[in-house]
Amino acid sequence: MMGRKHFSGLEITLIVLFLLAAIVALVLIVLLATGEPGVLPEENTPQFLPECPSIPQSERVDCFPDGGASKDACFSRGCCWQPYNETLVPWCFYSKNHGYEVITDQTPNQQGFEAKLRRLPAPSIYGNDIEHVTFSAEMQTPNRFRFKIIDSNNKRFEVPHEHIQPFHGPPASNPNYEIELVKNPFGFKLRRTSSKKVLFDTTIGPLQFADQYLQLSARLPSHNIYGLGEHVHRNFRHDTNWRTWPIFTRDGFPNGETHNLYGHYTFFLCLEDESGQSFGVFLMNSNAMEITIQPAPAVTYRTIGGILDFYIFLGNSPEAVVREYLELTGKPVIPAYWSLGFQLSRWDYGSLDVIKETVERNRLIGLPYDIQYTDIDYMEDKKDFTYDLVNFRDLPLFADYMHQAGQKYILILDPAIAISSRINGPYHSFETGSKMGVWVNETDGRTPLVGEVWPGDTVFPDYTNPRCTEWWIEEVEKFYGEVKFDALWIDMNEVASFKKGSAKGCADNNLNYPPFTPRILDNVMYSKTLCMDAKQTWGNHYDVHSLYGYSMVLSSEKALRRIFPDKRSLMLTRSSFPGTGKFSGHWLGDNAANWNDIKWTIPGMLEFSLFGIPYIGADICGFFDDTTEELCRRWMQVGAFYPFSRNHNAQGYIPQDPAAFGADSLLVQTSKKYLNIRYTLLPYLYTLFYMAHTNGDTVVRPMMHEFYTDEATWTVDRQFLWGPYLLITPVLDPGVDRVNAYIPDAVWYDYETEERIIPRKQSIDMYLPADKLGLHIRGGAVLPTQKPAVTTVNSRQNPMGLIIALDDTGNANGELFWDDGEARDTVSRGTYIHYQFMVNPGFLKMQVLHNNYYDPNNLMFEDIKILGVTDPPTSVFITHEQNVTAVPAGYITYDNVKKVLHVTGLQLELGQSYTVEWNKVLNEVNRFDCYPEEGSSEEACKARGCIWETSSTAKVPWCFFPQDYGYIASKISETPSGMSYELRRNTKYPNNRLKSVETIRLEINYLNDHLLRFKIDNPTAKRYEVPVPLNIPNIPESNSNSRLYEVTVDSNPFGIKVKRASTGTVIWDSQVPGLTFSDQFIQISTRLPSDYIYGFGETEHHTYRHDLNWHTWGMFSKDQPPGYKMNCYGVHPFYMALEETQDAHGVLLLNSNAMDVTFQPAPALTYRTLGGILDFYMVLGPTPELVVQEYTALIGRPVMPAYWSLGFQLCRYGYENTSEIEQLYKEMRSAGIPYDVQYADIDYMERQLDFVLDSNFQTLPALVDQMRSEGMRFIFILDPGISGNETLYPAFERGLEKDVFIKWPNSNDIVWGKVWPDFPNVIVDESLDWDTQVKLYRSYTAFPDFFRNRTALWWKQEITDFYTNTMKFDGIWIDMNEPASFVHGSVDGCKNLELNSPAYMPPLESKHLGLNHKTLCMESEQFLPDETPVRHYDVHNLYGWSHAKPTYDALLEVTGERGIVVTRSTYPSSGKWVGHWLGDNFARWDQLSASIIGMMEFSMFGISYTGADICGFFNEPSYELCARWMQLGAFYPYSRNHNGKGNKRQDPVAWDEAFKVLSRDVLNIRYTLLPYLYTLLFEAHSQGSTVVRPVFHEFVKDRQTWDLYKQFLWGPALLISPALDDGAREVRGYMPEARWFDYHTAEDTGKSGEWVNMPTPLNHINLHVRGGYIIPWQTPMNTTKDSRTNPMGLLVALNDQEFAHGSLFWDDGVGIDTYEKGMYMLMSFTANGNTLMNHISHSNSSGDHLTLGQVKVWGAGVIQVKNVNVLYENTNYPIESFSHNLMTQELIIDLADKLFILDKLFTISWKTSI
Repeated sequence: MMGRKHFSGLEITLIVLFLLAAIVALVLIVLLATGEPGVLPEENTPQFLPECPSIPQSERVDCFPDGGASKDACFSRGCCWQPYNETLVPWCFYSKNHGYEVITDQTPNQQGFEAKLRRLPAPSIYGNDIEHVTFSAEMQTPNRFRFKIIDSNNKRFEVPHEHIQPFHGPPASNPNYEIELVKNPFGFKLRRTSSKKVLFDTTIGPLQFADQYLQLSARLPSHNIYGLGEHVHRNFRHDTNWRTWPIFTRDGFPNGETHNLYGHYTFFLCLEDESGQSFGVFLMNSNAMEITIQPAPAVTYRTIGGILDFYIFLGNSPEAVVREYLELTGKPVIPAYWSLGFQLSRWDYGSLDVIKETVERNRLIGLPYDIQYTDIDYMEDKKDFTYDLVNFRDLPLFADYMHQAGQKYILILDPAIAISSRINGPYHSFETGSKMGVWVNETDGRTPLVGEVWPGDTVFPDYTNPRCTEWWIEEVEKFYGEVKFDALWIDMNEVASFKKGSAKGCADNNLNYPPFTPRILDNVMYSKTLCMDAKQTWGNHYDVHSLYGYSMVLSSEKALRRIFPDKRSLMLTRSSFPGTGKFSGHWLGDNAANWNDIKWTIPGMLEFSLFGIPYIGADICGFFDDTTEELCRRWMQVGAFYPFSRNHNAQGYIPQDPAAFGADSLLVQTSKKYLNIRYTLLPYLYTLFYMAHTNGDTVVRPMMHEFYTDEATWTVDRQFLWGPYLLITPVLDPGVDRVNAYIPDAVWYDYETEERIIPRKQSIDMYLPADKLGLHIRGGAVLPTQKPAVTTVNSRQNPMGLIIALDDTGNANGELFWDDGEARDTVSRGTYIHYQFMVNPGFLKMQVLHNNYYDPNNLMFEDIKILGVTDPPTSVFITHEQNVTAVPAGYITYDNVKKVLHVTGLQLELGQSYTVEWNKVLNEVNRFDCYPEEGSSEEACKARGCIWETSSTAKVPWCFFPQDYGYIASKISETPSGMSYELRRNTKYPNNRLKSVETIRLEINYLNDHLLRFKIDNPTAKRYEVPVPLNIPNIPESNSNSRLYEVTVDSNPFGIKVKRASTGTVIWDSQVPGLTFSDQFIQISTRLPSDYIYGFGETEHHTYRHDLNWHTWGMFSKDQPPGYKMNCYGVHPFYMALEETQDAHGVLLLNSNAMDVTFQPAPALTYRTLGGILDFYMVLGPTPELVVQEYTALIGRPVMPAYWSLGFQLCRYGYENTSEIEQLYKEMRSAGIPYDVQYADIDYMERQLDFVLDSNFQTLPALVDQMRSEGMRFIFILDPGISGNETLYPAFERGLEKDVFIKWPNSNDIVWGKVWPDFPNVIVDESLDWDTQVKLYRSYTAFPDFFRNRTALWWKQEITDFYTNTMKFDGIWIDMNEPASFVHGSVDGCKNLELNSPAYMPPLESKHLGLNHKTLCMESEQFLPDETPVRHYDVHNLYGWSHAKPTYDALLEVTGERGIVVTRSTYPSSGKWVGHWLGDNFARWDQLSASIIGMMEFSMFGISYTGADICGFFNEPSYELCARWMQLGAFYPYSRNHNGKGNKRQDPVAWDEAFKVLSRDVLNIRYTLLPYLYTLLFEAHSQGSTVVRPVFHEFVKDRQTWDLYKQFLWGPALLISPALDDGAREVRGYMPEARWFDYHTAEDTGKSGEWVNMPTPLNHINLHVRGGYIIPWQTPMNTTKDSRTNPMGLLVALNDQEFAHGSLFWDDGVGIDTYEKGMYMLMSFTANGNTLMNHISHSNSSGDHLTLGQVKVWGAGVIQVKNVNVLYENTNYPIESFSHNLMTQELIIDLADKLFILDKLFTISWKTSI
């Protein structure tokens, strides 16, 4: 082999021109001499500079897989060197300029397309690189894609497969995948068409294609990777942490290491996510290789020959992928029925006599036992086709001996043939083979290669040679003539040899010593096998080594067909290759008697189920080493459920057949018990093999194949299933009788006790004593059975039966396949019986689907056992051909404890069909609208199958649904944690309206005692679901005794009823007509328990309680100023209902599509949404406040704002420059008006560009610094839209580089809109109309996709840079994030009419203009954090939600403090990160009450920090309006005065002195009460309580409060009754039943439970403190920074019982997660009679050391207080500084000078006499 020449830099400089000329000359010489193109030279390309990517370590593709990497060696390969502190991560990895490039466009052909590739000029890794290769793509089926990469000029070895045939086209017309070809460097991405998820992305690493080194890497969508083999994988799911698995057939020990074993399997399956969608990848290549799995996740294939020939299979489930794979490689054989019996074997019984002794002792104990083996010890000197004439002299009679008892005999054959003679003469098998030339030859192609195996020196049959197959058939046939047997066991066919390569060794060439050797065992290609340059008919052994066992299987199958032409027989092979399962079974090799090997068997069986060899098992009790009784007992238990169930051990170890442990041993007892269960269930197991043979189904099945929606099942590999219905849970550890077992989400019955078990979808501690393993039947199963016997010959003559396990709905299904058990080709010939069993409640149908076989045993179904029958039947009837027969009562038994019905004495003939049965005017307000859109007519109505009836009542629909229009619940399953139903559309009515899905699914989950979920979706087609995470219990936390609700389901018509358990009130009843479920229109209606409904948003409601008189409210986030029935900025599909019993509940529909809700007076509610699914969550309260707490526990608790953000705030759109802000600041300070936060609107930006400061605001940063130094805070605005018309605009350029902007689907083009940013170098003429301004002046704007992690990082970087380099700030205000655009859809319009103008449009603002009005096109594509593509159509309403967290995270990181983010667009759970203002309101009187309603709604929605623009944003307020609004706004949690451009100033100092005084006074009250407000916000953050609180939350028993919306509470204690009308000097307010004190006078009002006319002069707002509460307070200052330094006062308002309580939360006001970190102080206060004391709940505050200030006691009585005392830290302090006003009954105790630290215990007492 030519060596490498490495030139120095000087040499290169001197001879470069000569070298180039020499290369050209050399190529010309090669071409002239050989006519062949040359391979690339092995020298490194001169001056190659690697382009090293900046990628995570997890995505590095190893450039030095052979080990020994160093920096110099790495650079010599042109790769990148970056050492890391972990050796698993490659330090040397590929650069971006390795690989190939596409040099021709895709060329279509008959199969798909192809493209030509050329190698990029990079250093060679292993030499002899192929310069030109061809990539061909074949769209073979909708779910199967093949791609090949081959040498363009030379044919290379390709696997000759018996089953896989060339594809001739045409390509699939509508494949479920899409291919994106990347040209330089070459790669491609395969996407799932439906989800656009990238499944296989080869751009992660470069293609390498050299003569003896081929490499391809691919990024995968998930870590759920299964398959590859043959190895021992300790777990079924692969570890993706840099694991490399070699594949090259090898005679090795399955000891748990990573080395290669007997088979060669390149297939893996990848479960994408909980949808079940999966795909598989298969590389058709038989050369030695290795596959690396890395954490990206990604795989890298490295093979040392052949071609790259990949198949990718798509499926909607893991099981579907296996079916696709086996459709290609060949579906498994149905084994002979007898081969499913138990089997015994061992190596070296010593003699036939010992074998017979073993057989007899196991017969004697009554062990079910069908097959006996002999290993190589039966042979003469271990020579094939001979037997030991001494120790096994009677072997020819042994088969008859076995047959007489109904048993079978199997013998072993190895491929290696001895070259020595037999004892008494020549070895004819060798001589005949030599004459026929059937051996594998040395490299000369003529001389048989000699190795060594069991008989000594041997030659090796070349089964790829047709003459060898003839020889093998003849030898098998001749030997069968001597020794009868029933099947063949072939071993040592990897191929194994005990000499390395050959007796002569192996030549030094590139086949025996390739430039790269995969990480195979021993790291030598010919170790324990043949030389790689040996010659076979199919090619060099180098290429076909891993096909040796497969080729032997093909020859052996022909031999078996010769001697058993009509019988199926059996073959068992050790070495295998894809397609082997079509002919043979497999055992997992030479394991050992230890507890690890019993465990690792299960992943091995599961993998071979994937590989298409379902007839699989391991040597029970272990092959090597002496077993123990416990190990063997546990192994016999689980081995009874191996499809191939054989006990086998090795030479020299103790016997381990069951009888060897003693006839009365526990091992024998448990073995017989579970083998009898096996034999009972053999009809089911045999049917599973039929399903495998016909469909490609798995037999031994991973749990995740059936329960893929449950992530917990993805890693289960210590349990397994038989098909879908039987769960096996073995004990796999010594000395234990309890197993941690996972019970999937279904009904399960204990097979042995027949009782239904309670657990579901959870791990349990399963008790499995010494004689027991876990065996459970899944509800929904019909298992065919047969009475067991000691052999299958006998059991097949016994009566049959059925075990039926009912599911939640009382339904079940099953099948039975039955033939004679051993005839060949019964399926293709049709000589079989096939049953389908279907069970509905009280009804079994035994339907024969096919019957062309008559069983000679006249079999009957004699008993049927039904598990889960809730009530005893009074009768059972059998129907056959219209003849009905009653089953005699004596044959019917019912176990009332177990709920099992057992019917015996039946005579149901096999092959016949049977059924078995056991008993068991419309008011107008109730019309449900069938035509909610425009254009209703009688004809159109009736075409929908609806009723047309006119009405004189306004708003009543004339077209309405018939009562049974909708769906029928036809399948039910129920567990303690919920129910699931199948719903079928009532086909009585036409399906011409939007094409409803015919069958949908309902799932009901009892999540905890007060939380219920019910979900309706399409089970056959995954639909979009809202990606907002909710806090749902992993395990249900309720039981039927403690749940607050009861759920029932009505079947026809379908409906859900939810009833409050305590009162019987039905709070949800959807058994009303109209349920519709189509792609773009879903509708469901429910009756409501009362007329008192609150919520749904965001839109302006005139009252807090909804008017139910046929009102419809649209919900779709939009840049729409508040207005009646105008859908505004956010979407909140949540409502609260008050029941007549004064209980409350809430309902969330988790759906983010455009929708509407209609109320009608029934009372009832109808939801209509344009996509997604119906996913409802119900919280049961039972109080209104608990409803909100439970709802926020579900969606996330509100954010804890910074203390300073509770201060008053000023902003306007229209500041001209810094000076205006500076002047305002000075005036506010001069007026002494409390004021904490100053804003800048988009005026501060240059041309409204985010992150760019305008020239008029260049001094703003300095002003901000000054203000902040004086205790102020600053907030600036950011819009999401980023201008794209800039030349030097880093925000856009970096965003473009990071690929953060929303684009068109399947395109790299940005969806351009227009928002505020102007074109550069334009002067805006604001006198022009709006549309003209937008057209002329607004720049093209890109919209960041905030779902993506990359966008969050980009956004944070831009905010960080602005903070660091431009201006400091303390909070961020994000606007226009609906998202808003000033053009409709895009600057170029929209392309998808169905999405932008769907068939049904909710009643949205400008609905006639489509969903894209003032926003993006609905077809715009976004990507969730996991890169799942989603349509803007589905996630539009989540844009503001997705914008919130990245902004909040950025703020916290850049400032290091809590701050606040205020957003305009919201969705449920936005409150976890942001506050909200109620949008661009108007300076109108009606907006005051609207703001109260809005705040109460957002309190309900979980957004506590909320408020409206004080004095209005649009228009100019009057003096009085602004004054009243300042008073009301002082009690908004978010208190900001803000107005719009072009209007005069409306800040407090813009008016007269009286206005300043009014503002100062009311804001001083606010600042006084900020400790109370802050504590309320803490309670909202920690408990989910409301801050702005509707009055009925506290007084729900008082129905007067249910309609209040012009008054509100701060928490439970402060009632605010503002003046809301022009000219009002009196407010009529309601005083609920309590003691109320006037805040301003401290006097008891004496009003309770009555309406009161409250005098309200212009400088006054009505505030009342509720008796029974203690409010913390501080003396106000101009900023919170100053007020926080003042002593903490307490306002104690005693109730009529002279009791009060309250609390205080305190921290540093700005720290991040102080509550979560425990850095806070929390205390409670209690006043009782004349004593006030505190209780410290938590004290670890890093904030101020508060001292106790003035204590005000209201309601202290009319008897003079004479004495006040404080007990502080166990010391009494008499207090002199107090006063008691007998008129107002206010006691004031001044403790400020005492310096009592608040977080110390104190007791204050007062007395009326000394």
